[in-house]
Amino acid sequence: MPLFDLPLDQLRNYTSNAAVPADLEEFWDRTITEARALPLDVVFEPVDNYLTVINTFDVTFSGFGGDRIKGWLHVPSQLEPGEQLPVVVEYIGYSGGRGLVNQNTRWAQAGYAHFIMDTRGQGYGGVSGDTPDPHPSAGGINYAGLMTRGADHQDNYYFRRVYVDAFRAVEAAQSHAAVDPSKVVLAGVSQGGGITVAAAGLTAGRLDGVIAALPDVPFLQDFPRAIDIAPRGPYPEIAGFLGRHRERYEPMLAVLNYFDGVHLGRNATVPALFSAAQMDDICPPSTVFASFNNYGTGFGGVEKDIEVYRFNNHEGGQEHHWIKQLQFLRKLLSS
Repeated sequence: MPLFDLPLDQLRNYTSNAAVPADLEEFWDRTITEARALPLDVVFEPVDNYLTVINTFDVTFSGFGGDRIKGWLHVPSQLEPGEQLPVVVEYIGYSGGRGLVNQNTRWAQAGYAHFIMDTRGQGYGGVSGDTPDPHPSAGGINYAGLMTRGADHQDNYYFRRVYVDAFRAVEAAQSHAAVDPSKVVLAGVSQGGGITVAAAGLTAGRLDGVIAALPDVPFLQDFPRAIDIAPRGPYPEIAGFLGRHRERYEPMLAVLNYFDGVHLGRNATVPALFSAAQMDDICPPSTVFASFNNYGTGFGGVEKDIEVYRFNNHEGGQEHHWIKQLQFLRKLLSS
C-alpha cells in the first residue's frame, strides 16, 4: 500500500473539520449519570487458565442500561497479601471479543493487572466474544455491520452503549482487591484505541484513578474525513449505507459527532502515547493525527507523544510498539 494520505509535515498540524455538537457535554453528562445510577454489580469468578504464573477471573459487570458485560481479569500469581498493582484496562478491535481464557495475558506477563472488556455484540471476527447487544437497530437503519446501528439519533447509536460499557469497565477493574484504583491505564488497538480515547475523555472529571491512555492506530476518529477516504474496514459500512440513502449524510454526521474521538479526547487530562501507520487504509493517518492533535487541548494541554510507522498498514507497530508502551509506562510509574 503506498502513502495515500497527507504528508507527515501536514499530518502534524491537521486537526479535523468535524463539528462539535453544542450539547456534547450535556449529552454525555446525562448518559454517564443514568448509567451510574444503576448498580455496577461486579462478579469476579476464579477460573482455570492452565497457566502457572497468572491467575484469571471471569468478570461480569453491568454496563449500559444494566446489560451484563463480560471480561477477563489477569493478575500475576506471585502477589503478596494485600499487594495492589496498576491495571491496564484493554478494549478490543472491531469484530473481536475478549477471546479464550488465556488468549491474551501480555500485560499480566509484564507485571500489571490486566482487565479485558468484551465488546457487546461483537466477537465474530476471529477472536470470540461472550456479550450480546440486546438493543435492536432503531430508526429504520438496517445495514451490514455495526457502524450505522441506531444512527437515527445519538441516544440510540450503538457506540453510546459501548462507550458507557468502557466507562463502567474502569469502575469494575478498580473494584478488585489486587488492583490499585489510583493507577488505571487505558489501552487498545484500532476500535480498542478509539474506545481508549473516548474513555480518557469521558472519565476526566467524572472518575478518579485513570493515569494514562495508549491509543494504538485508533478507529472512530474524525468521522467526516474517514468516511470520505478510508477504502477498507468498518468506515465503508457508513459510506455504503449513504450510497443507498443519499439524503441521510448530514443527519448521520450530526449523530456521529457525539462519538468522535476528536471531540471526546479533547477533554482528556492524562498523558497519552498514540501510534499511527502512514500506509493505514483502515484508520487513515490523518484521522489519527486529528485525534492526537486535539487530545487534551480542552484543559490547556497534556503530555502526549505519537509513534509513526511509515511503512506499515493497519498492523502498525505491533510488537515494536508494545515495547514503546512498556517504556512509556515504566517511566510514568517511576516518576
